[in-house]
This record gives sequence, structure tokens and C-alpha cells, in this order.
Amino acid sequence: MPNATDNPARNRYEMVVDGATAFVTYVRQGDHITLMHTEVPASLGGRGIGSALAQSVLDDIRARGLRLTPECEFIAGYIKKHPAYADLVVS
Repeated sequence: MPNATDNPARNRYEMVVDGATAFVTYVRQGDHITLMHTEVPASLGGRGIGSALAQSVLDDIRARGLRLTPECEFIAGYIKKHPAYADLVVS
């Protein structure tokens, strides 16, 4: 599975799989990032792409030393299921 890449020009992380792009949109201010929306094309559904995307995005946020607010329900749910990422969340 490829890693997500940050595309700051489009304010989103992107993961290209089989020619289709899954992405997480964000708003960034300084060392804080708000994850707004996750979208996985229907052609990639049921393959765990959303979870792989979430993990890759959260790993990158950790590596950059950022804090986050998960406005996206999918990302918030992923963090709830994977509490190792809970320390990234701004209360």
C-alpha cells in the first residue's frame, strides 16, 4: 500500500491506488492541523484504503510534530479504534 503524500497546494493528503485518488482534506495553521473530510473512490471501496490512508496521514502528522483536530468523522472514528494516536488530538 502506498503512503499518503501531502499536497499543500490542494490542502489535502493524497493516496493514489490503481489510478484512483483517495484523500483527506485539511486546514493547517502553524503547528495545528484540522482534518476535515476523507474521501475514498467507490472503485477502491472495501479494500482497507481508508484505514491505510488514515494511518499514513496520522503517522505523517506525528512525524511533523503537529497537533490535530479530527472534524472528519472517519478520522475521529479511526483514532477512537486506534488510541495510540489519541495524543495527537487537541482537546
